[in-house]
Amino acid sequence: MQLFKVLSIILFIMCPLQAFAQKAQTIDELAAMFDSSRCADCHDVIYAQWEKSQHARPMMGTPGIMNMTKMATPGATPFSPADPKQATLKTYPCFKCHLPQALTHAEDSVAVEITEAIIAQDTAKIAKLQITCIVCHNQKAIIHRLEEGKPDPAALYGVNAIDDHEDEVFEQVKKSAVMQRSLMCGQCHGLGPNLEFENPVQCANLYGSYLHAYIPAGGSQTCQECHMKPIDGLADHLIAPNWNDIPHTTKLLQEALSLDVQTLGFEWLEKAKTYVPKVIVNTKVASTAGHRIPDG
Repeated sequence: MQLFKVLSIILFIMCPLQAFAQKAQTIDELAAMFDSSRCADCHDVIYAQWEKSQHARPMMGTPGIMNMTKMATPGATPFSPADPKQATLKTYPCFKCHLPQALTHAEDSVAVEITEAIIAQDTAKIAKLQITCIVCHNQKAIIHRLEEGKPDPAALYGVNAIDDHEDEVFEQVKKSAVMQRSLMCGQCHGLGPNLEFENPVQCANLYGSYLHAYIPAGGSQTCQECHMKPIDGLADHLIAPNWNDIPHTTKLLQEALSLDVQTLGFEWLEKAKTYVPKVIVNTKVASTAGHRIPDG
């Protein structure tokens, strides 16, 4: 049985195109199917940035916390299974954004393994689950699928088309219509609440805040222009903030939020010869961010 698992993982790594045709049954198989480590051979700077990003650890929240602990805990939420063995992909509505490839390329057995790992707080196993290059540059690269069709399993998608892409699996790069648009990010950093589930889930509202507040107020920048500013000509794939880097996150918040405090002190004549010290404090907090803070 163990030999079969090993051979299955090797198949997913060596032949991911064929692997896409079947669904992963374990965490290791799903991780192998979307493994993007070979991208570092040519895109080492971008890959190093991504490794420090929140996309590299979508199942982890602020330092030391697993995002979906409550979902895995029996009785904690309406989605939580009474027993880990009863977990299914529907147990985790959060997968819609935190692990979208699981919904399309995994069996319920992966949800069972994830539930057991979360309960055991097995961070090493959960860390294998990532939003990799393939997720964004293939699976999420086409939105209007009735018009454009599903993503080509033999291609990646980017800002520009490349006919001869030096990769044994993704032999070309096609131009994506949304790669530089906020809509690309809005697929996950969404409109909220998520009403399509049997129990609605209130989650990320960044894109909704961006569309309904920032743009009507005269904002014009895209998510990418703020969060992926080029470094030496290449888009920064750290896509800050990195919640594990508290000093840098603090700096970003300080730059985005301004605090103006004005005070007026005086003495109030309550009655003859009786003066009561008073102070009026006017406080204004303003945000230059393209969305509300905090949000996700």
